[in-house]
Amino acid sequence: MITVTGATGNIGRTLVELLAGAGEEVRAVSRQAAPSAGPVAGVHWLRTDTGTAGGLRTAAEGARALFLLLGGELNSHGEDPAGLVGAVRDAGVERIVLVSSQVAATRPRAASHARLREFEGAVRASGLDFTVLRPGGFASNAFAWAETVRTRRTVLAPFGDVALPVVDPADIAAVAAAALREEGHSGRTYELTGPEAVTPRRQTEVIAEALGEDVAFVELSRAEAHAHLAGFMPEEVVNGTLDVLGLPLPEEQKAGPDVETVLGRPAAPFEAWVARHLPAFR
Repeated sequence: MITVTGATGNIGRTLVELLAGAGEEVRAVSRQAAPSAGPVAGVHWLRTDTGTAGGLRTAAEGARALFLLLGGELNSHGEDPAGLVGAVRDAGVERIVLVSSQVAATRPRAASHARLREFEGAVRASGLDFTVLRPGGFASNAFAWAETVRTRRTVLAPFGDVALPVVDPADIAAVAAAALREEGHSGRTYELTGPEAVTPRRQTEVIAEALGEDVAFVELSRAEAHAHLAGFMPEEVVNGTLDVLGLPLPEEQKAGPDVETVLGRPAAPFEAWVARHLPAFR
């Protein structure tokens, strides 16, 4: 059995489908109820709090491998990472695939990603087989624009001309599936990005082209973006996110090869993500 935490999220939903489609028995774990689409062969849903050692042990019990995705609040507080990873080991898991962040490496002193660095250290010290995934910005962050695109045909975002290579969460899921099921990934760290850097202004143009309608781009100030993000992110995460979006380091703007290295195909462009999720913007 393979346990997938964050199973209702942008990565987890696809990962559960990929593993079940490959014939794996999957324990799909989330804090929410199972999707209402009906049962899927080989997928067993569990609702629990994976931010506690007890909840994580319950999620991992009987599984040979675990996909570990931290809930947003666990990036800044919660139980000791070493204790949480120890609970996974005690449950009998042999392999962990951890979702971290590119920023954990590019900005090693950034407070916004200190918790992820602690989890990386705990996983590396656990004695288990492990793979660390360090994605850059997600293409699915564009879902934040969906309502204003639907209602006003407008995107509101900061740093309109700063380009970053956003990664399709489906590519992260595919890499995770490979790391969970195949040999050859133990001890590896994969930096996962999109195939090319793309600005928010260009992302808006891509959405407009897919809709066949004009979509305006309105650039927010950093202060305006901060006020919006502070509604659902801890302060240090807000500041770290805006630092990356507004003043990316050169290595954060380069497309990396790791998606293609693992999957044997190029990373999906932003256009492909939009095409799959266009109904959200109609």
